[in-house]
Amino acid sequence: MRDIEELRAEFEAMKESGEFCTDGSCESDEEIDMKDYPSYTEALYAQIVAPHASGIYLSRWDIKDIADVAGDSMSIHPRKRMFELLMKFAVSQERMEAVLDALEAHMQEKIEIYKELQTTFPHSKVVFEEKIAKAEKTIRSFPHILSEYF
Repeated sequence: MRDIEELRAEFEAMKESGEFCTDGSCESDEEIDMKDYPSYTEALYAQIVAPHASGIYLSRWDIKDIADVAGDSMSIHPRKRMFELLMKFAVSQERMEAVLDALEAHMQEKIEIYKELQTTFPHSKVVFEEKIAKAEKTIRSFPHILSEYF
């Protein structure tokens, strides 16, 4: 069995080698090309709902709450179906703005939780930095999504 010092040395070597991808160099940090997907909704799902891309996990209840804030009433379904229904609700620019605003507010709440965890547990900072960076990058893409969608 390995001792704690060996694990600590291995962890430090990983940090120094950049294997945590906090600098945006990982393949999953690449921009998502909307043209690679058969539908815009699928492209948005891959960009927003996938935690490896957005840094934030959206549960079914989160999607339901986002829909409620945006003005849509939704029942619980599988996550992908709920996101599809949310995009069907966002048929006008005003509704899409409401959805993106609600999504941004939700993501900002998660970012605040991540920052609090970084403060409470300083050794977790490197993990949450990556998630915060991805979430902020996703939020910055919302104006582009809006202009491309309409």
